[in-house]
Amino acid sequence: MNIHFFDDPNYIPQPKDKVRIEALDIIPYPDRFRVHVHIKVTPFLERPNLILVAHNAQDRVVSELNIIETMHTDMEFTLHIRGVQEPAGAYTLTAMLFYESKNPPQDQRIEAFLIPEASESNEH
Repeated sequence: MNIHFFDDPNYIPQPKDKVRIEALDIIPYPDRFRVHVHIKVTPFLERPNLILVAHNAQDRVVSELNIIETMHTDMEFTLHIRGVQEPAGAYTLTAMLFYESKNPPQDQRIEAFLIPEASESNEH
């Protein structure tokens, strides 16, 4: 008799050396001061840590989130853009996955995103 613990037959938990960031999607909210972040990681046997850091075009940190020993492989977060009067512009989001040490991270993904001008975001 087979016992299945997961609905998805492709969901095979991996040892920590095989865990990677599989997807990173960023969508600005209409208010332009928040961004929706969707991140997926490889199914794991040991729970990884993640750090998400958003930088503006001047390379200044405008948002940061630490996820310690996540229990989930498919996650969604809201990051708040801080320390700016007007959020419009180009940004990068760096996602780092690690276990014992973040220097260097086990895996890293960097994605660029744009927050539109106020008039552009109101048209949608």
